[in-house]
Amino acid sequence: MLDPSTFRAIVSGRRRGPLAALARGALSVAEAPYSWAMRRRNRAYASGRRPSFAADVPVVSVGNLTLGGTGKTPLVEWIARWLRGHDIRVAIVSRGYGARTDAANDEALELEERLPDVPHVQNADRVAAVAVAVDELQCQMILLDDGFQHRRLRRDLDIVLLDALEPFGFEHVFPRGTLREPLDGLSRAQVVILSRADMLTAPEREAIRGRVLALAPGAAWAECAHRPGQFRAASGATASLESLRGKPVAAFCGIGNPAGFRHSLAGCGCNIVAWREFADHHAYERADLEELAKWADASEAAAVVCTHKDLVKLRVDRLGSRPLWALEVGLEFSRGEEAIAQALAPLVERARARE
Repeated sequence: MLDPSTFRAIVSGRRRGPLAALARGALSVAEAPYSWAMRRRNRAYASGRRPSFAADVPVVSVGNLTLGGTGKTPLVEWIARWLRGHDIRVAIVSRGYGARTDAANDEALELEERLPDVPHVQNADRVAAVAVAVDELQCQMILLDDGFQHRRLRRDLDIVLLDALEPFGFEHVFPRGTLREPLDGLSRAQVVILSRADMLTAPEREAIRGRVLALAPGAAWAECAHRPGQFRAASGATASLESLRGKPVAAFCGIGNPAGFRHSLAGCGCNIVAWREFADHHAYERADLEELAKWADASEAAAVVCTHKDLVKLRVDRLGSRPLWALEVGLEFSRGEEAIAQALAPLVERARARE
């Protein structure tokens, strides 16, 4: 099984040679039926041949056009805090991908720590999850996490994140690229946000914006960056970014796009002397902890760093003889924050009217 970075090196064309070319050819064969199936499915929902269900409260979806790693969790947190700041009882609903039976997945665990006053309902049947949130938890609004391709539940606002590192999925649908559906699906979005926008120049950002407006002419546009805040241990202890600046660190992650995490660590001034990648939503076992402990001790690093998404599953303060820290990242808008507020405002009024 390919790690995320190797897969992206192949599908992007960065990896050259006959084997890489052969792999791209094989993946192209698999891409065609998947693209056809997604288009057929989208047409069925658009025409009404496949039914969709409306909730009794406003539904806001936060999703991707590409495979994970765009920064949905910080955005879901930002929107939930914004709604709570306007006295709206909001619940987060998600499928719970990657979770063990009857257990919360990594995103739910992470959001639970950051948003203790916001319930999170996980169910593969998201229509049923919404019913629980509305009827049992008395929520006024639903925040659908990773919901752009989930067409069975109607939504009042579709927000789509594009990662600056690969905004259009290398121009191919999975498995040949990282698009979850053909690009014309972006036409359903009302708000498009470019994440990690600080990694691009102004002309590069405008080029992406121009292409997005051609695909989704009515969509509002925003840009944001992921800003590291501090390091946090499983025990709750915190450390400043300065504490590891210039020091050797061993870093690992199990997320959709590891390059973004590596970029954040470099921005903090960490000297990465060892690096490991796991699959997105990797379920860490005892054997993983033992292997990581040996790897950390052999790295001669001052500390081990992972993402908060990894830490909530590991729940240990040390790996071997090295302290384990998670880098906490927040969202900072450089453009379009007011457009998001304007899109949410009428839904807030509807939610209040339901009282």
